[in-house]
Amino acid sequence: MNKDLTASRLRELIREGQWKTPTTGAAQGYVQANLVILPRDAAFDFLLFCVRNPKPCPVLDVLEPGQWEPKIAPGADLRTDLPLYRVYMDGKLEDEVEDVMDLFRDDMVSFLLGCSFSFENALIAAGVPVRNLEEEKNVSMYITNRECIASGPFSAPLVVSMRPMKPELAVRATQVTTRFHLTHGAPVHFGSPGEIGITDLGAPDFGEPVTIKGGEVPLFWACGVTSQMAVLSAKLPIVITHAPGYMFVSDMRDEQLTLF
Repeated sequence: MNKDLTASRLRELIREGQWKTPTTGAAQGYVQANLVILPRDAAFDFLLFCVRNPKPCPVLDVLEPGQWEPKIAPGADLRTDLPLYRVYMDGKLEDEVEDVMDLFRDDMVSFLLGCSFSFENALIAAGVPVRNLEEEKNVSMYITNRECIASGPFSAPLVVSMRPMKPELAVRATQVTTRFHLTHGAPVHFGSPGEIGITDLGAPDFGEPVTIKGGEVPLFWACGVTSQMAVLSAKLPIVITHAPGYMFVSDMRDEQLTLF
């Protein structure tokens, strides 16, 4: 993990095939984003799903059909600049690939959605330790029993990311992340995981388990992987997303998110 990389340099390494691991903790201070690429005829319904569910799916950028250079990272290429992509066909995971040059079409619309990796730097600066960064692991993510508001063919349960900490730090973490409304904002739940349908914190649905120490409570933030669950429900002929934890790193700085 190299926290001192610039976003543009990290994207170069990814494009050259020299970075193949999750982006958590990398290029700290730069906004990271979830990616969803889908056919134009489904784009409005998906945008409406995001508008109706802003906590898990906060919109950072939407590109015109056929475009791959986002406004939040001029010169970047969404077809090559993520370490790992997922390809879904008819609602099923078909493949994981390192670029999607051959799959991208002129009728495809790309969405970049906020990611909780972007507030982790602010937590550390506020004296709140982040366990997945300490252990150099992908963050733990879980499917909950809370349903999002559907739109057209898109529906999904809420997915959350989890970070354990002492109760007194949980208050500070809530204060810090509330400011970052475009990267999920304040936690949606803390304490008993069973209340939101999570039966085993040691077996996340996505990412990796982290150590939970004595006296710590789990804090749960809405997670952009919710968008992938929505994509599965729609059963579209083709959808391209990031692989969980392998995000797009933009040129925006984290603190800019608090200005909107």
